[in-house]
Amino acid sequence: MKMLINSPQTVVADALRGLAAAHPELDVDVERGVVVRRDAREGGRVGLVSGGGSGHEPLHAGFVGYGMLSAACAGEVFTSPVPDQMIRAASAVHAGQGVLFVVKNYTGDVLNFQMAAELAEEDGVRVEQVLVNDDVAVTDSLYTAGRRGTGATLFVEKIAGAAAEEGAPLEQVAAIARRVNEFSRSFGVALSACSTPAKGGPTFDLPDGEMELGVGIHGEPGRERRAMMPSREIAEVAVGAVLEDLGEVPPADGPVLALVNGMGATPLLELYGFHAEVVRLLEARGVPLARALVGNYVTSLDMAGCSVTLCRADEEMLRLWDAPVQTAALRWGR
Repeated sequence: MKMLINSPQTVVADALRGLAAAHPELDVDVERGVVVRRDAREGGRVGLVSGGGSGHEPLHAGFVGYGMLSAACAGEVFTSPVPDQMIRAASAVHAGQGVLFVVKNYTGDVLNFQMAAELAEEDGVRVEQVLVNDDVAVTDSLYTAGRRGTGATLFVEKIAGAAAEEGAPLEQVAAIARRVNEFSRSFGVALSACSTPAKGGPTFDLPDGEMELGVGIHGEPGRERRAMMPSREIAEVAVGAVLEDLGEVPPADGPVLALVNGMGATPLLELYGFHAEVVRLLEARGVPLARALVGNYVTSLDMAGCSVTLCRADEEMLRLWDAPVQTAALRWGR
């Protein structure tokens, strides 16, 4: 595989150096793998910290900035950051109002963020945690106990970040973050395997003409493999799985936020076409679409495919979603 890198050993550090050069509003500690918004401590806001293995860009460092995350911790590719990174990030953003850890449900992330939270509390930093586990495809996987955390992470970070920006206290920011996760469901589809820099080739075997339904963002197996289908039929499987599970969330006729997320190698031409199929299915089922986002936000290196995330959004969620945001990868209203 041809990759635009110097070496697998330096790929994350090189990317962080590039991020620092492109976004001087961020304080990037390349050696320790921590990205902090320079004004994180101004205004006495609650700090929002997230992170995970690299390879899912722009998640998470691309969402550090006004109205979203205060800091992000970058692990090696598909590898959790370590507690020292999380403690450093929490210390850098703590402004006296506490810190919220946004944690995707992968075993390494959960264990390391929990350890970091305990150590930060010992240092006098009040910490709340929210676990993102929105993937309906499978219950357990290679990386998880329970459901995986995927596209809803974007919704949680944006909406909770807006609440923190408004000056909401830690308990309130944590509560809205948990509500967003509770009201969100996701389903992913792979058309090709991803290739890690260390391996230099596909991480799993997906024959030509086949697709993986319910794939995870690290290439974890999904529900089943099928022969390749047209976009409209793929959308029927994905949206059907999401709405079936989301039916537990009242009100059943409430509006949704929708994310059609590219896995890294699928062009916008295809993603927008897929979004049209998602909208068609929502309309057919009488589900109002309140807001939509289409693009590459929670990726899996060079995997072809996409995921669908729907969030049953109340008025407060929509107001916070619409609030101004200014990050490297998401910005409006400012």
